[in-house]
Amino acid sequence: MSKTDKNPTAHHSDIAETTPRHFRSVLSARLSRRDALRAGFGTTAGGMLAGTGLYGCSSDSNGGDSAPELRFESVAGQPGADFNGIALPEGYTYDLLIPWGTPILGDMPAFKPDGSNTAAEQAQQSGEWHDGMEFFPIEGSATNGLLCVNHESLSFSFFHGYRMEGGEAVSNRETNADDLPTNPDQVRKEINSHGVSVVEIQRVAGKWQVVDSGRNRRITGATPMRFSGPAAGSAVLQTAYSPDGTQGRGTLNNCGRGFTPWGTYLTCEENFRGYLTTQEDPVPEEKNRYALNAGGFGFRWDNVAGDASEDNDEFRRWDITATAGSASADYRNEANHFGWIVEIDPMDPSSAPVKRTALGRLAHEGAQPGRIEAGRPIAFYTGDDDQNEYLFKFVTADAWDPDNPDPDMLDKGTLYVAKFNDDGSGEWIALDIADSRLAARFSSQAEVVTYARIAGDLVEATPMDRPEWSTTDPATGEIYLTLTNNDEKGDDASGRNRWEASAANPRDPNNWGHVLRFREAGDDPAATSFTWDIFVFGAPAGADSTINRSGLTTDNEFAGPDGLYFDPRGVLWIQTDNGGNAVADATNDQLLAVVPGRLNGNAITTENQSELKRMMVGPGRCEVTGIVLTPDARTLFVNVQHPGDSLPNSNSFPATGAPAPNKLPRSTTIAIRREDGGEIAL
Repeated sequence: MSKTDKNPTAHHSDIAETTPRHFRSVLSARLSRRDALRAGFGTTAGGMLAGTGLYGCSSDSNGGDSAPELRFESVAGQPGADFNGIALPEGYTYDLLIPWGTPILGDMPAFKPDGSNTAAEQAQQSGEWHDGMEFFPIEGSATNGLLCVNHESLSFSFFHGYRMEGGEAVSNRETNADDLPTNPDQVRKEINSHGVSVVEIQRVAGKWQVVDSGRNRRITGATPMRFSGPAAGSAVLQTAYSPDGTQGRGTLNNCGRGFTPWGTYLTCEENFRGYLTTQEDPVPEEKNRYALNAGGFGFRWDNVAGDASEDNDEFRRWDITATAGSASADYRNEANHFGWIVEIDPMDPSSAPVKRTALGRLAHEGAQPGRIEAGRPIAFYTGDDDQNEYLFKFVTADAWDPDNPDPDMLDKGTLYVAKFNDDGSGEWIALDIADSRLAARFSSQAEVVTYARIAGDLVEATPMDRPEWSTTDPATGEIYLTLTNNDEKGDDASGRNRWEASAANPRDPNNWGHVLRFREAGDDPAATSFTWDIFVFGAPAGADSTINRSGLTTDNEFAGPDGLYFDPRGVLWIQTDNGGNAVADATNDQLLAVVPGRLNGNAITTENQSELKRMMVGPGRCEVTGIVLTPDARTLFVNVQHPGDSLPNSNSFPATGAPAPNKLPRSTTIAIRREDGGEIAL
């Protein structure tokens, strides 16, 4: 999620009469009970109460000797917006791979460092704001494969280049007196910078390089795609472009990611609200609940609607104001075309991306599967990345059959939302039109999945501290979840308290975030109950124990946990998006690693915090995100998003030397490797 959108305004007005308990009050009661009883039950400060069975799966889950050991020393923080490099442990190096504007197909147009590439050229280059990604080996190779890279957004301050006026950097984006865009080609370029890049890469003589391949592909904010699942063909998806509600155009704000065992990539549409505008007053509940408004994030692509070059309402569609007549006469439902999980076949560049509506519509932050086993259904977990939003899971109706994979497996199943209880238990509530609470509000399952946030309100799910990425421990099957932060206090406009502060909760507000973990009952992906606990709390090293509950030091202090990834060896990687708080000022954003299987009690405490190590620090004002390890464990791909964000004259990463208008900062994939060619981290 973008740093500029860390603290969205409250948007829960007029949505439901229920008052779900905020996760903060649940966490308070949970921690108080756990700390009071830990001596009697022999647990650590971070461990689950004895008898619940959360961590007793294998020797590796309680400090077992067979767990791997991290064999690098934490790197120091690198504070400052002008830090223009990558900090790594001794013996490690990195290669630049696929910076924004890398030519990957078609005419292979070169990147112009003054920001003057055209929209057509951008459509043949990698996009901006690299985020989640996955590596798909070609014929099982660890040195040749397809890298699918999400492109979340862009930085207006320098995307089209900038100039210096009176010592200030001024964007070359062409706008009117109201700061609305006026150049249609610049708007098309912005649309084309979003989406996904599919890029074939190969390791040659130890270094990775882009391959000019027929598999390379750009999927943008304008690429045709189809809908499937319960909302496909329904009234909620009808627009002037698709009167029957089956077709859409583009994918936006692609943040987290996932994968399927049948070899497809899942890209996740997060803050789509920033691109669409409505002049309706009052804004209808179905739009208001997703924070759709008159301004968005300032893109205002609708402002060039009516230009003589406009093709098939390419600009008009961003204005979702309802007009006279039916939905098929305007774009009132265009916002319903976004907020989905999009499935892409990376090996087939001719295939149309598919928006899988059964997984619900929200600000998706990942679609990671739990442990995948033949003969069992598959659970996919996804956070709704806003303050006070919910954790969801989708469970396939059919069991996984590797010998007969169903390409439409994501269309059939059950969408659930999570409720966390004080005692460390939790329940999954099915979002099904058969539930009387939902049937009283919605007319179909199509409406339930399209307005999943409202459905979560109605069944009293637990509001969370910005639920983001999840990942699954390959040894235990436990699912870890990042909760990035939450500073919304008090009542919202409807009078509902979204933050139940109490003396028992010392992290009020939660400026630093934490990592939660849970385990399905019976290790069953289709279970309707689970147990949960806290793995680690982000905090400044110098904070007192009421804030720094995990005993972090200057070697591993962090805030804003965001990206999360278990590699197949059992190493948990945590990436941060600090958002400009005190930890960011001390360290810049970073990548940390820990092996939960080595921890006594499995959680980070004052006694074992040295097991949490800082592997990497990124350049100033970046977010460290997107991560995947090659099958031979010798390359770790990581994305550096928006270095120098909003301050282009302070940072020019990955270019070297002093910043200048012809040295634009560029989001970049880097390939981290050991200088001796060995396995990463171990």
